[in-house]
Amino acid sequence: MSPSAGGLVVFLLSVKDVRESDSAEYKFTFMTNKPGEKYTGSPGVTFSVTGFQVQVRRSDSTWLELTCHSSCVLSDRAEYVWYKNEENIKTGSSLLVSSGSTDRYSCNLGGSFGQRSPAVYGPQRPSVSVSPSAEMLEGGSVTLTCSTDANPAASYTWYKEHGTLDPRLLSEEPQLVFSSIQSSDSGNYSCTAENQLGRKTSDFISIDVKYGPQRPSVSVSPSAEMLEGDSLTLTCSTDANPAASYTWYKEHEDSPRASGQIFTITDFTAEHSGNYYCEAQNEMGRSNSTLLLITESGVDGTTRIIHITRWTLVSVMLILLLVFCLWTRKKKAVSSTTEPHESREAVEMDLHPEYEDLSDMAAQREDPEEQEDQV
Repeated sequence: MSPSAGGLVVFLLSVKDVRESDSAEYKFTFMTNKPGEKYTGSPGVTFSVTGFQVQVRRSDSTWLELTCHSSCVLSDRAEYVWYKNEENIKTGSSLLVSSGSTDRYSCNLGGSFGQRSPAVYGPQRPSVSVSPSAEMLEGGSVTLTCSTDANPAASYTWYKEHGTLDPRLLSEEPQLVFSSIQSSDSGNYSCTAENQLGRKTSDFISIDVKYGPQRPSVSVSPSAEMLEGDSLTLTCSTDANPAASYTWYKEHEDSPRASGQIFTITDFTAEHSGNYYCEAQNEMGRSNSTLLLITESGVDGTTRIIHITRWTLVSVMLILLLVFCLWTRKKKAVSSTTEPHESREAVEMDLHPEYEDLSDMAAQREDPEEQEDQV
């Protein structure tokens, strides 16, 4: 505050090392000796600070043109200074740099001690984070996040490795979200960060979804006819992660018959008939598949093995039930059509004696002489 002519008081405000954050509307307030009496200058003074900005324009497929820009009105003879990684490299209003460069470029007004423009630079190699970081269970929620350091800000693209083919594009967001992840989502993922100055791709991250065994399938060898005493091999297989272990059981028996994916019955006889099933189990769960073995002795001494799953057995029972119902209906229909004929035949049989008596009477009337001879 300093006095001026005419008894006026002048208020001075000095701001050093001006930054863009100092932009605002400034007002002054003074208070008199009277309690509660104060005066505020209104409207205030708007103070706008603008810095230099580097604008990027692609010159061709190899080169980029950087231009130092300011919203302030500068003289035509204004000279700009360029910096590469904090080192003064040249003067001029623009600068050509190679595409894909990871160097940092900034500019300032020559002879000025003001703040330089924010540096522009291409993306660094992106990093990928996974949430949750623990093991991934089928049906759970998983989020992959891609991040990098770049100016201007980078845009992101997510890819999934697709065998020998080109990676498959999945998303163009910083995050890739699986609301209910499935076993088919297992695989290798990567993200790409890109801005006007360059493009970088992250390392692959492996997603391994854990899930319990699916319903096992069982194959039999040999599948055709076999002689008693031959060897019979049952093979159990399922899809699970981590890999499942296998145990073989026969129904109504407490102890397992075998462990492992393959169960071999040597010297097979009819006594081995019964319901066999394998149990597939891992840390995520377990699942059973039942195989029904039925032996039938053939005329040539062979043993035929019929193997069906429980679901197939249910289907067979339904078919047999249907056949029985159709047979019962047909039998009733045949009975209803034959009963009238049977009653008709019974009537005819009852009438035959009467017909014979009438025939005799007619014969006696027609030949009275034979009757006299008989007398």
